[in-house]
Amino acid sequence: MAKLDKMTKQDLAKERKEAEARLKEIAKAEAEFDGRRLKELRAEIEAMLAKEGYSIAALFDGKAPKKGTKAKAAPKFRHPENASVTWSGRGRQPQWYKDAIAAGKTDKDLSV
Repeated sequence: MAKLDKMTKQDLAKERKEAEARLKEIAKAEAEFDGRRLKELRAEIEAMLAKEGYSIAALFDGKAPKKGTKAKAAPKFRHPENASVTWSGRGRQPQWYKDAIAAGKTDKDLSV
């Protein structure tokens, strides 16, 4: 590669185009390698399982594991005028909470 500071704008554009093409070739080669490697690994794993008398289907039942759901956070603060409106203390403060604090209420006054 020639010295970049000695090149013309057209030569630099040509170099960039060639470099971008080369990067695409490299990315494609990496993807192909990953695909081949996965096939090789799968074949090795299937051979190990077959040696023990099992199949991939026996190892995986095809269902994704269930994800647990988080329990709803317990309320920590209650609206001073409407007891059915609560806030867990997580996330953004509700407007009624901000208004109550601005009016002189404390966390203890609003706590459940």
